[in-house]
Amino acid sequence: MAVVDIPAPMSGSVFEVLVSAGVSVSAGQEVIVLESMKMEIPVESPEAGVVAEVLVSPEETVEEGQTLVRVES
Repeated sequence: MAVVDIPAPMSGSVFEVLVSAGVSVSAGQEVIVLESMKMEIPVESPEAGVVAEVLVSPEETVEEGQTLVRVES
């Protein structure tokens, strides 16, 4: 199995975590919602698989490129 890191597309804060470890996700499914400049930005899984790890929590500040979720595809 390959591990796919899902990075933050921009700096902001974690508004909502939509998945947890062990949950199956499909390609294009929203896994995290970020908030930046008073906008909500959905972050999607690029591949189908199983969430191996969620590396952030709600209200946590993240930087662009920071890994948010790891998916085993």
